[in-house]
Amino acid sequence: MSDQNSTPNHAEGSVPLAGSERPAAARIQATHGPVDPSRRIEVTVILRRQEPLTEAPAEPMSRDELAARHGASAEDLHLATDTFTRLGAEILEADPVSRRLRLAGTVEQLSRIFATSLEEVTSSGPHGHDITHRHRTGGLQIPAALDGIVTAVLGLDDRPQARAQFHAIPLAAAGTSYTPPELAGIYNFPAGADGSSQSVAIIELGGGFGQADLDAYFGGLGIPGPKVTAVGVDGAANQPGQDPTGADGEVLLDIEVVGALAPKADVLVYFAPNTDAGFLDAIINASHAAPTPTSISISWGQNEDAWTVQARTVFDQALADASALGVTVTAAAGDNGSADAATDGKDHADFPASSPHALACGGTRLDANPATGRIKSETVWNDGPQSATGGGYSDTFPRPAWQGGLAANARHKKPVPKPAPGGHGRGVPDVSGVADPQTGYRVRVDGQDMVIGGTSAVAPLWAALIALLAQSTGRRFGQIQPLLYSRTAGFHDITTGNNGTYRAAAGWDPCTGLGSPDGTALLAAIQSGH
Repeated sequence: MSDQNSTPNHAEGSVPLAGSERPAAARIQATHGPVDPSRRIEVTVILRRQEPLTEAPAEPMSRDELAARHGASAEDLHLATDTFTRLGAEILEADPVSRRLRLAGTVEQLSRIFATSLEEVTSSGPHGHDITHRHRTGGLQIPAALDGIVTAVLGLDDRPQARAQFHAIPLAAAGTSYTPPELAGIYNFPAGADGSSQSVAIIELGGGFGQADLDAYFGGLGIPGPKVTAVGVDGAANQPGQDPTGADGEVLLDIEVVGALAPKADVLVYFAPNTDAGFLDAIINASHAAPTPTSISISWGQNEDAWTVQARTVFDQALADASALGVTVTAAAGDNGSADAATDGKDHADFPASSPHALACGGTRLDANPATGRIKSETVWNDGPQSATGGGYSDTFPRPAWQGGLAANARHKKPVPKPAPGGHGRGVPDVSGVADPQTGYRVRVDGQDMVIGGTSAVAPLWAALIALLAQSTGRRFGQIQPLLYSRTAGFHDITTGNNGTYRAAAGWDPCTGLGSPDGTALLAAIQSGH
């Protein structure tokens, strides 16, 4: 694969787009030559903010307020629209509040505008399956007139960006498993709250669900199912039955956990292509929907190094926008221990969980009595390097102020001869819940009953709890971490186990965060201010 250093064929000239550099995809199996230059493709372009958004607002903002202060200016939007149109691109969407332009054009046109060349390759993506996709290496360029205005261009290269953070096993093979209502009792979710007047959005990058599965599952639990609506993003759609042992399992797990814990909430499932552009567009569409969702659950991710700088930056900004709008985003912290499946011998945090604007959700192993709700033991989930909770410290995002009082990083390192991580960035996770598939969630997928674990189950668990807390308090939380870290109650502290490099300890730790929830105690702490 050669780096691209051609320039756009237009009079304005071009400049490099900072942060757009991409290495070759990992595990390329075959190359197929240049992409057909006449093929029509779509890309997402992000513009700069009018004003930086550096702090979460005291009260949720409206979309109009967000647009007026932190969206794209009318001048920037007009200049970008005019420039790209003049260069031959079609403007599909121009949204000032999300600062997003959706462009379409032929491969030849868009490759010329952004000074790149696209090849077609087959690679083994983060999910382990071979897939053929567009591929580029090196950096992009943008028209000189848009220097400093365009901050990201995503979607030219459509390699798979993320993996679903879940592990499925047959029901008969599970030693211990729980239904979501049993977990509501074990984790003491607020009584009397059912998610009424709340909406929860779920991001999915593949798979689908069938209503028959949902009817059978909720009917078996003896509870009414929620209203579930599928929303397509960038041409993706709800496609059940295509991958019953893969993405379908993620989709059904997410819906069934949220729906069983908050059955009166509206559940919106956003299906997007598994690309950086599709993933971002799903988050934007979900967070800017009307009505604004109470929470968004994300069970997909990839270690921080597997993202371009521009992608990490605009994803974090999109999550900051969601927080400003009053949306709490929960994100799975990863299922591959402290290394997050990287092969460089170093530890990595999973993104987007490592964004300070996401509530990062880690995993535990739970031994509890569903009949009484009593927890016998709860430890760090670790069945081996490829089946253990993610956690550690970000190499990208600095430690946020609300994590400033955490215990010294060295306290949490496991005494192994592995190179010590820097440990100065944002700590992951914030919170946790049961994730070990050996003590996992009983769900129904494509007509089969099975047990699924992984931190992908913890993200919808917490998204549902946030909806119940919002219903009980009559408020929206947005970025809830400062509130959680300032409370002295509401968690079961996990003090036993490790996820590779890091070990659990009293208080916050980079395996299970603050701990698993005691929902009623957390509600009381929020209401009392303690």
